[in-house]
Amino acid sequence: MQTTTAPAFAERLWPSPAGWVAVPALAAMVGIVLLPLSPVAAAVGTVLGLVAAGLAAARLATRVRVADGELHAGDAHVPVALLRAPRALDADATRHELGPGLDARAHVCLRGWVRTAVRVELADPADPTPYWVVSTRRPAALVAALGGGDDRGAGAAPAA
Repeated sequence: MQTTTAPAFAERLWPSPAGWVAVPALAAMVGIVLLPLSPVAAAVGTVLGLVAAGLAAARLATRVRVADGELHAGDAHVPVALLRAPRALDADATRHELGPGLDARAHVCLRGWVRTAVRVELADPADPTPYWVVSTRRPAALVAALGGGDDRGAGAAPAA
């Protein structure tokens, strides 16, 4: 029997309000396209479009959590013991890390509607991935869950 502990950090990255507004808008477009066929087809298409778009939006809501000694970001996971120097990134620092500061070998779990993230170094000599950048709306809490209590310099982008 495998025992699991409560996650030290758990977050679901739901779409932004604008993303949820797109769900009924897409469903309405399906209904409008089907309206020339018949009003019944338009109504059925709208309902099916609403369900499909809602399920797609929910599927895009990635889970980020720290549990059982591992950081889970979407489908990827890594033992916390292999992680070093977690650093909270504000919106500007996240933009820098994902743009000019990005190493092509880095693992990125990004959701465009989340403006903040955490960068954490990977200390595994067998893995060519130098670090992870993980989107989160609660970067300070994720840093704390990863064991990085000292947040000095958080959000500051390194000089280029």
